[in-house]
Amino acid sequence: MSPAPAALRGVRGLLLDLDGTLYDPDGPIPGAAEAVVRLRAAGLALRYVTNTTRQPRAALVERLGRLGLPSAADEIFTAPRAAVAWLEAHAVRRVALHVAAAAAGEFGRFRIDDVGPEAVVVGDLGPAWTFERLNRAFRQLGDRATLLAIQKNRHWRSPEGLVLDAGPFVAALEYASGRSAVTVGKPSAAFLEAAAAGLGLPLADVALVGDDVVSDVGGALAAGARGVLVRTGKFRPGDVEAAGVRPTAVIDSVAALPGLLGL
Repeated sequence: MSPAPAALRGVRGLLLDLDGTLYDPDGPIPGAAEAVVRLRAAGLALRYVTNTTRQPRAALVERLGRLGLPSAADEIFTAPRAAVAWLEAHAVRRVALHVAAAAAGEFGRFRIDDVGPEAVVVGDLGPAWTFERLNRAFRQLGDRATLLAIQKNRHWRSPEGLVLDAGPFVAALEYASGRSAVTVGKPSAAFLEAAAAGLGLPLADVALVGDDVVSDVGGALAAGARGVLVRTGKFRPGDVEAAGVRPTAVIDSVAALPGLLGL
């Protein structure tokens, strides 16, 4: 067993991104399940963190289980859950939803108001982002509603290649309305703090492992955690230089994580 690099010493918990890090459209990342088993056996606290709005937690638990990555619902921290927490903390009662049907159930405690909402909640709708839908969201913002972005990822990797995520549509609404969105998913510091709190650890003792150099690694570093970039999923050569982010470490895949940590 070799010691971990100095920059990763003291890590007691891990926030593991899902899509592109533990699996991709082709299936599990080779060695991912074995890596997670070794990390758990070493006593590291784990949480799975994701910005997806297309699958509820129950579906994610089922998918992880099929891929040899058993988990419980309370081990998965999602951006829609963070959005609900923000709305409750700010006493919002009326919302307009522009999220995938799979995520809509998370917002059942709020009144859906397409005419005078207090917040317009925006997630990933894929092809459902038509001009009419985007224009409706713009009009719903009016003069007072909060633009609440579940996440602002630029793109994600589908079976057909890279496709637009929610970020470009959030940016369009920001530009049209002249207001900045409140972002609750990665790379929001509040999102990462809540995920780390679920581990009972400060962010200084946590590393986030992901394939997005901006949303995953940049967000982790800005929040005070460590950030490990994997060369799988949406990763492309030149990403690090283009983003101007210096990851704590870069590895070929999550399969190399136990060795990186000296396990």
